Amino acid sequence: MKIVLYTGPHCSLCDLAVDIVEQFNALYTNTNTTNEPAFQPSPTDIISERVELEKVNIRDSADLYHLYGARIPVLKIEKSDSELGWPFTLDDLIEFLK
Repeated sequence: MKIVLYTGPHCSLCDLAVDIVEQFNALYTNTNTTNEPAFQPSPTDIISERVELEKVNIRDSADLYHLYGARIPVLKIEKSDSELGWPFTLDDLIEFLK
């Protein structure tokens, strides 16, 4: 699943958001080559794939800067209008991606 991280220069909160996404992806790290999760989720926690993160600097667009300037970091699922604004935890991210 591809998600966009709206970010900005020198954004320490954005670094924390990336860390949370990396924690999520680490749940799916497996020593074999299958795409099976390395953990045993409950049926309501099943998410079918790792997250591919695209970072977008809001300073590169006046429109994005006006939309997200006071809100970054913000995650957005690429193929939907769903957004997750800061602050969020790993549990919040899992719920968001369901």
